[in-house]
Amino acid sequence: MRHVKRSIVVAATLLALGSGIAAAADPDTQKQIDAIKAALPKFAIPMREVGDRFQNMYFAANGGNWALAAYMSKYMNGAMNPAALTKAPEYAVWKGFYETGFANVNKAIQAKDVTAFNSAYTSVVADCNNCHKAMSYGFIQVVKQATPSDQGIDYKLKSEPGDVPK
Repeated sequence: MRHVKRSIVVAATLLALGSGIAAAADPDTQKQIDAIKAALPKFAIPMREVGDRFQNMYFAANGGNWALAAYMSKYMNGAMNPAALTKAPEYAVWKGFYETGFANVNKAIQAKDVTAFNSAYTSVVADCNNCHKAMSYGFIQVVKQATPSDQGIDYKLKSEPGDVPK
């Protein structure tokens, strides 16, 4: 599935980059490029995956499944890739947040420090809610769930953050 998403994004990027040349030569090509871009997820769909993975990450870290916590973070970030094409300004905000505001969560995962993780995680929840509000989505308030989004995972399986394949 990851390879399919990546292939779609790469194809759309290549098409978008070549659209200036192609559009001048063939208006139908530009229509096709626009149709592909329109079919890609904008921001809400990837954010839904981000939310689920963010919630699961909490249970993984607190259960000692550090590889799962690292995996959730990695693929939470990757879920936002289509937005780089479909909602570039919003994606730039996401990218900055993940690289800076979310950094302490990732550091705590790598250090296997549950206390630092919980502190950073709580801070990120507040950051998410502040960002939602600033972007006129204040009606979306992140809360820490009582149970993980995905019930069919062993969150207490002991693992190392470096166990996640590259």
